[in-house]
Order: sequence, then structure tokens, then C-alpha cells
Amino acid sequence: MQTNVLTEVFLPLSLAAIMLGLGLSLTLDDFTRIVRFPKSVATGLLNQVILLPVIGFLVVTFVPVSPELAVGLMVLAACPGGVTSNLITHLSRGNTALSITLTAITSVITIFTIPLIVNLSLSHFMSQTAEIRLPVGTTMIQIFGITLLPVSIGMLIRYKAPQFASRADRPMRIFSAVVFALIVLAAILKERENLPEYIRTAGLAALLLNLATMLIGWIAGLMAGLSTEDKISVIIESGIQNGTLGIVITATLLKNPAMTVAPALYSLIMFLTGGLMIFFFNRKHKAIN
Repeated sequence: MQTNVLTEVFLPLSLAAIMLGLGLSLTLDDFTRIVRFPKSVATGLLNQVILLPVIGFLVVTFVPVSPELAVGLMVLAACPGGVTSNLITHLSRGNTALSITLTAITSVITIFTIPLIVNLSLSHFMSQTAEIRLPVGTTMIQIFGITLLPVSIGMLIRYKAPQFASRADRPMRIFSAVVFALIVLAAILKERENLPEYIRTAGLAALLLNLATMLIGWIAGLMAGLSTEDKISVIIESGIQNGTLGIVITATLLKNPAMTVAPALYSLIMFLTGGLMIFFFNRKHKAIN
């Protein structure tokens, strides 16, 4: 499993277009509320930066997997949320501004934590170490180009033409849902020949990690007394990771194809569970309203 046209070209461009539409639903007040009420940000960061790798370690310790798959899942657990979590949060009617904020912060933090977690995992599971350096400048430019820039453009359009932004909200949500479904379908078709082997070797561990992190996100949100929108964001940010980055690290930096199986399978699983989250929270929203 390696990066391809889907992950390198189509997915980033599609997500950038979706983020522009997402920005049409945001105002500066959405972000200033996060500054005024930082508990939600702190809860999300605790889940992603600390609890997620801990849960990952427990899963690969107690579920029988090869050392390579164990390291691959730990790499995935060390990755930030990514743009996909922002999209799923938006479609699930969560706090999109909180999701974007968590993605931006964790993307910076994990530049420093990924090398630490990867090397500890290599040492523990394979008695190896590796020099892992993520390009800080390139990473930040990618985050800015795919997330913050199109969101800012969307927010500017809303500020200048609020009526247009209001009319465009529903069509953009439909467009985002269709693109999301196409991405899931393309990812499954691309890996259809490898799916049986992926599921046999890493299916249980990847599914447990995904479900456990979302459950912890829900529990943490309840314990912190977060609003429904903020809880949705924390749940999704906890379970939707940047699988593409995990594949790049294992395939390109660690040069170990066997390790890519775990983040590749997790990516497919999180798309499916993310789709369930979208369906569930939208049904819940319609029932309330």
C-alpha cells in the first residue's frame, strides 16, 4: 500500500473544495467562543495526543498482531486528525470550528511526538530505532493550503455575501456528502484485492482501536460536560486519524511495506464508521428539531 493519485491529488483537491464550502457556514465568533471556553480544546487534545497512543499500545499488546502491524498501528495512533475529521464533523453537525482548531494544533504537536512514539514502538516491538523527521515547513504549508486557506476564503464569502452563503449551505453539504461517499468507494475499490488479507491480519486490532478511541472521546466529552456539538467534534477527532500520513511514514520514511497494512485498513474502517457517525448524528438532529 503506497500513496497514489487518489491520495496525492484527488483527495487533497476535493477536501480543499469541501473546506471552502465548510467555511461558508463559519464566522469569527465560532473561533472566539473556543478561546473563551477552552475546556473543549483541552479535552480534545488530551484524547488525541495522550489517550489515543495509550489505547493503541493496549490494543496491539493484547490483540495478537505481528510486530510490523503493531508498529503500523502505533504510527497511525500518533498521527493527527487530518482534514477528513473536519469534513465528517461538519457533515455530522458537530462544532466544525473546534474540529479545525484541534486539527491545526495537533498537526503542530505531532511533528514532535510522532518521532518519539515511532521510535519507542520500534524499540519495544522490533528492537529497532529509526531517524524520523517530519518536514515542519512542508507540513505546515500543506495544512494551511488544504484547510485554513479554503476555510478562510469561505468565511470571507459569507462575510461579503451572507445571503449567498446561506443559500449555498445545503447544496455544499450535499456535495460534500457525495464526494465523501465517492472517496470511500474509490478507496475500497483500489484495495479490493488486498482487503481479505488486510482484514485477516489487522482487522480486529484496527477496528478495536477505532471504536475504543471514539468511545473514549464520548466518555471524555460527558465527563467534561461539553455541549452536544463539542462532544461530536471530540468523538470524531479521537477516532478519525490522518491515515495518509501514517501510510507515508511507514512506506516512505520507515520503508516497510508490511507496516502500511495497519494504517491502510484503519483508513478504510474510519471512513465507514465516520459515515455511520454522519448518519446517526443527522438522524438525531432531525429527531430533536
